[in-house]
Amino acid sequence: MKLATFSFLAALVLGPAIAQAADRAPTASLRPWAVEQMPGGSVTVRDGALVIEDVAGSTVWWREKLTAPVEISYEVTVMAQGGPHDRVSDLNCFWMAQDPRSPAAPFAERQARSGKFSAYDSLLTYYVGYGGNDNTTTRFRRYDGTAARPLLPEHDLGAKNFLLEPNRTYRIRLVARDGIAEFWRDGERIFSFRDPAPLTGGWFAFRTVRSHLVIKNFLIKPPSP
Repeated sequence: MKLATFSFLAALVLGPAIAQAADRAPTASLRPWAVEQMPGGSVTVRDGALVIEDVAGSTVWWREKLTAPVEISYEVTVMAQGGPHDRVSDLNCFWMAQDPRSPAAPFAERQARSGKFSAYDSLLTYYVGYGGNDNTTTRFRRYDGTAARPLLPEHDLGAKNFLLEPNRTYRIRLVARDGIAEFWRDGERIFSFRDPAPLTGGWFAFRTVRSHLVIKNFLIKPPSP
């Protein structure tokens, strides 16, 4: 499996001959991303970071399909500096997401969604809502393609150490391998779920609502030992 940052790093090392390939680097432009967002928000690239400023809901998809075993990592800051979208809540994500209606990407033509959260109920996916519900809950769900959004008691956390801190940069790591889905924060495994029907291929997305996220150092690679 290639590293998602390969083309950008190669451009730095090998020079302008492959500068065009650097446009495929995860946060060098919006080309690698498919944006589904309700009106009023924005998704931009600034100073090498993916910046999501949202009003009513957004999902930002990595366009390439992923196959397990896989590890997705990134650094993300939930901004709280007095901006119009600076609400400390909803540092969320989907991974290994698929639409049971079609083998195409969830954001493909005729399947694309508006960015409204309920529009994603039909997916099969792993999901973490980190600091959701106005930063009162952190939850893991394995969506089953219905509106049920199954939630196990051990995957419903509300203690302060599992909630968001404003302006803190988190290192997030998501894993799918050997039938297990994991969510790590700053080197600590927060969720681990052995799936009786593992999702072995699908797409990744950032998900948020009414917040301001700054995302850097996005990387896809084989899982760490």
